[in-house]
Amino acid sequence: MRILGLDPSLSSTGWGIIEVNANRLQYVADGFIPTSPKMPVEERLDIIFNTLSEVIETYHPVEAAIEKTFLNSNPETSLKLSMARGVVILAAGHYHLPLYEFDPTKVKKALVGVGHADKKQVETMVRILLPGCKPKNNDSSDALAMAITRSHYRTSVSYK
Repeated sequence: MRILGLDPSLSSTGWGIIEVNANRLQYVADGFIPTSPKMPVEERLDIIFNTLSEVIETYHPVEAAIEKTFLNSNPETSLKLSMARGVVILAAGHYHLPLYEFDPTKVKKALVGVGHADKKQVETMVRILLPGCKPKNNDSSDALAMAITRSHYRTSVSYK
């Protein structure tokens, strides 16, 4: 089964695909969707949706995983993240992919074993758990971490 991990952001949405066979994980693909802050927000969101649609149509994942959001101290930043997150959720829904949501501490615990690991530790574990994987950037590494987390917590409830 293929899992799509997602790390939404208006500036650079990360995505990663893994294949799960029993307890074996295999890297399939990863990438990120950059958008320019000089572009109108509706065009940036359109790029995210269309690129994710291409990813889903190319790799045929059967479910997706996304990190639970937290409120940022800057309302404008929170709003931009929420817009990108909405488009990512829409893309999963458009392709009828069950979407699973995880707390950041649960992601870190699934990969590193502790809920307060730093980003470098998480990226290192992504590379260890997915031999041959060289994430394109931090966003795609975080997305792969989401997919790995979903594989570890297969009994979790989908996004509601």
